[in-house]
Amino acid sequence: MLETLTNLDWIDTYALPWGINLLFALGTFIVGRWVARGVVAVARRVLTHAKLDVILVNFILSILQGVLLLVVIIAALDRLGVDTTSLVALIGAAGLAIGLALQDSLKNFAAGVMLIVFRPFKAGDFVEAGGTSGVVEKINIFSSTFRTVDNREIIVPNGAIYSGVITNFSARATRRIDLLFGISYDDDIRKVKGIIEQVLKDDPRVLADPAPFIGVADLADSSVNIHVRPWVATADYFDTMCSLKEKVKIAFDENGITIPYPQMDMYQHVIHVPSGQNVETRTGA
Repeated sequence: MLETLTNLDWIDTYALPWGINLLFALGTFIVGRWVARGVVAVARRVLTHAKLDVILVNFILSILQGVLLLVVIIAALDRLGVDTTSLVALIGAAGLAIGLALQDSLKNFAAGVMLIVFRPFKAGDFVEAGGTSGVVEKINIFSSTFRTVDNREIIVPNGAIYSGVITNFSARATRRIDLLFGISYDDDIRKVKGIIEQVLKDDPRVLADPAPFIGVADLADSSVNIHVRPWVATADYFDTMCSLKEKVKIAFDENGITIPYPQMDMYQHVIHVPSGQNVETRTGA
C-alpha cells in the first residue's frame, strides 16, 4: 500500500505535470506553426502585389519563416518548463559570431538586396560596374553574372558593384554617338559639313530628332577637327558608330577631302654673304 501511494505521489508530482506541459508544448508548437504559415502566406500575397523581384520575395519569406519558427520553438520549450533565457543568449552569441565571420558575405547580401529593390539595372542591360562591363545575365543575392562582349562569363560580388559607380548603357531608349574627324586646313569646311550631313541623312538608323550636331571642335596643330554627334536607338549604337566612320571616310576619299597625319613643316633659310665671310644657315619649324 505504501509503495502504491508512493507511485501515485510520483505520478501527481512529476508525471502528470510533465505530461500536461508536454501536451501544451505540442499544442503551442502545432498552433504556432499554423499561425506562422498563415503569416508567411499573407506576406507572400502582399510582397507579390507590391511587384517586388521574385528572388527578393522568396528570400524575405524564407527569413520570415525561419524567424517565426524559431519563436514558436522557443515558446514551446518555455511552455515545457525549459529555461529559454540562456538559449536566447546562446542564439544571440552564435548569431554575432557568425555575423563577424561572414561580414563580407553579409555586405554582398545587403548590396544584393539593394540592387534588387532599387534596380539600377536589370537582366539584359549592358552596364559597367564592379570593374567590369557586359550584359547582365543574373542578379543573385550575393553576386551578379555578366556576359562580356567576347562571350566570357564574369561573376562579380554585389558589394563591389554597389560600392562603386554603375554606368547603365541600356537605361535610355536613345544614345548619342560622339565622332571626331580631322580635315586639312586646305579643305572647305562648308563642303565637309555638307558631305557629313548627307552621310547621316542616308543612314536610316540616325534619328532626325534630336537633330545631329556638326561643328568645328578645335583648330589643332595639323588639322581642323570636326565634331559629329548624331542620335540613334540604344540597340543600334555600336553598329551605327562603326558604320558612320567607314561611310564618312569613303565619302571624304570620293570628294578629295584630306584626313591629315600629325606632321611638322620644316623650313630652311640660307643667307648669302659676301665672299670670304661665313654662310649662316637657319632651320626652323
